[in-house]
Amino acid sequence: MKKVTLLLFALVMFAAAKAQTTEEVDLMQAAFGMEKKAMVSAFIQLDPAQKDAFWALYDEYEAARKDYGKKRIELLDKYANKWETLTNEEADAWTAEAIKLGANTDKLIVTYYKKIKKVTNPVVALQFWQIEGYILSGIRLSILEGLPLPEVK
Repeated sequence: MKKVTLLLFALVMFAAAKAQTTEEVDLMQAAFGMEKKAMVSAFIQLDPAQKDAFWALYDEYEAARKDYGKKRIELLDKYANKWETLTNEEADAWTAEAIKLGANTDKLIVTYYKKIKKVTNPVVALQFWQIEGYILSGIRLSILEGLPLPEVK
């Protein structure tokens, strides 16, 4: 199931990069979000008393994560449209933007790890951190494997 989810997300990311409207991107993210939530639910072991608090924070996290996902799609779209003609300066600016986006995404996971730990326990928070890291690593790998390398001029 995990590999299917990662493959689905990689396809969603590349399809979304080609999407013509915000509505198309939103629809693709919603489809992935449902599959991802099922995966998280199967992985994280919650006591009945923890469920409401965890899922409230998780939904909050997902809303913020989706915003970063949209920015990632916009960044990939920029790259897809210019990769054959990138100058050194454009390549450097694109990379700096990608690094910043990655750092912000990592920071978001850490922020919600701390919030989840407060309302559940450290084991549940670790499970959240672990599954999000796993999914994010797979997404990053899929994206990097799919990016063509330009001849820098």
